[in-house]
Amino acid sequence: MSTNIDPKIVKSMLEELGAEITYTRHNHLLVTLNGVTHGFHDIHHSLPKDEVAALRKFLTDAGVDPVRDYPL
Repeated sequence: MSTNIDPKIVKSMLEELGAEITYTRHNHLLVTLNGVTHGFHDIHHSLPKDEVAALRKFLTDAGVDPVRDYPL
């Protein structure tokens, strides 16, 4: 699992998918997409493995299909 992921790119991708992003106290982001909400740490460097795994699960739970919704 790659952890060389820039958080700015992740935030941008989430916004492109229509996510609502709210900053909370204690350096957290509250992200809501397709009715699914998850809290992430506001990280300023590459994402750690646990955050990448949480992001993948969040996107899956929100019904995001990478091929359909965000093709490369």
